Amino acid sequence: MMKNEFKYTFLIGLLSLWSFSPLSAQMMARIDEEDLSAWLSWEHHTDNEPEEDTRDTTVKTTFELRYTPIAYDSLVADWKFKYLDSVQNDFIDEYINLDTTRYLQAIGTVTDAEYRRRLNSLVSPIHLPYNDVVRKYILAYTTTHRGITQRMLGESKYYFPMIERELERQGLPLELKFLSVVESALNPRAVSRMGATGLWQFMLNTGRHYGLEISSMVDQRRNPEEATRAACAYLKELYGIYGDWTLAIASYNCGPGNVNKALQRAGSQAKTYWDIYNYLPRETRNYVPAFVALNYAYTYASDHNIKANEPTVPLVTDTIEIKRNMHLEQVASTLHIPLELLRMLNPQYKLDIIPAAVKPYPLTLPQQDVCRFIAHEEEIYAKDSIYMDNHLRKDGALSQAANWAHTPLPEPKYYKVRKGDTLSAIGKKYGVSVKQLLKWNKLASANRLRIGQQLKVSAQ
Repeated sequence: MMKNEFKYTFLIGLLSLWSFSPLSAQMMARIDEEDLSAWLSWEHHTDNEPEEDTRDTTVKTTFELRYTPIAYDSLVADWKFKYLDSVQNDFIDEYINLDTTRYLQAIGTVTDAEYRRRLNSLVSPIHLPYNDVVRKYILAYTTTHRGITQRMLGESKYYFPMIERELERQGLPLELKFLSVVESALNPRAVSRMGATGLWQFMLNTGRHYGLEISSMVDQRRNPEEATRAACAYLKELYGIYGDWTLAIASYNCGPGNVNKALQRAGSQAKTYWDIYNYLPRETRNYVPAFVALNYAYTYASDHNIKANEPTVPLVTDTIEIKRNMHLEQVASTLHIPLELLRMLNPQYKLDIIPAAVKPYPLTLPQQDVCRFIAHEEEIYAKDSIYMDNHLRKDGALSQAANWAHTPLPEPKYYKVRKGDTLSAIGKKYGVSVKQLLKWNKLASANRLRIGQQLKVSAQ
């Protein structure tokens, strides 16, 4: 009797479980089917199969995995990362890094007419005008504050697909994704002087109004997906009030009350943000121009020789549902994942604790570590006596040893000034602005650096 082996790929079933960005159709069209078939396949073994078509239907058929689930998880993560990254890069090359050399002579300085033409080419339901205020921000994002643009280009590979999915789901303009850059520079742990928190800088009451959980242990304003859903709902309501996106964007920043007062002072002919510009709070007068300039900087980065930084988080992630109290260190020490990476992927857990005693909470992991977590789940949970006793009693109540008000903050980072260094170059290296460096180091001028001087390059 002969023994035949048949390969059956399970690609379709696997892909149906994933949630892709709007670019997924492009990605799937580029799949190398032979490579994927070699990676993701079942071995179908049939013993005692006759050569003729008259087969014994009682013959036992078995399916065997070629690799372990952990190995498959790693292969899938590698494949998905390559194609997500490839699609995003293709998108940037085709729609953002426009080749202007075909219709422009090489010039050292962009003229006002060219800035205006480029902005006019960005067809959008949101008015993106060019004026002196917008020009100031374009110059900042393409020259002195290039570090912000470089960081945005890098981090956007992780955050923008998620933000765009929610904007599209709620029927909002995709350009609104740049508000998250204006608000937080794509930092989900950002906190303003007034207490606004997260990627979309929600105040506590506003966040709770839009369904975000905010407690001593969890702050969903820091959860990029939850905060994005809330921000989209808020923006949609604001647009429903004003019927103009520039006014809705201004209201998101300073509140509808300030916009209404500005409209009243500007007179009955005022219809847009630019009509009430001089009557708005100072911060809001800069808000919409920065939004317009970021649209420009993102689209025309290559024309200014601006390249993306490496993203600080892995592009391919997945979530595990946690149903009991867990400290992030239980995962970090078992799977040998850096604790700081877990914090970056799960910024909503303020004290590194997932308080899942009453209801489940998500844990976001790099894709290649999801099956490893499942394989070591018992070992991870068994470590609760090591890491949780310092924070929670067995019954889930707060321990007296836990001093929430005096939880130590991360130590600030410092940089030693070398010959030839400038604040602009140092800021670019660490993804911060010259203004922040001046403030943190109490410097009166950006031109007064000393070799050997210790500069603080992070807020904490």
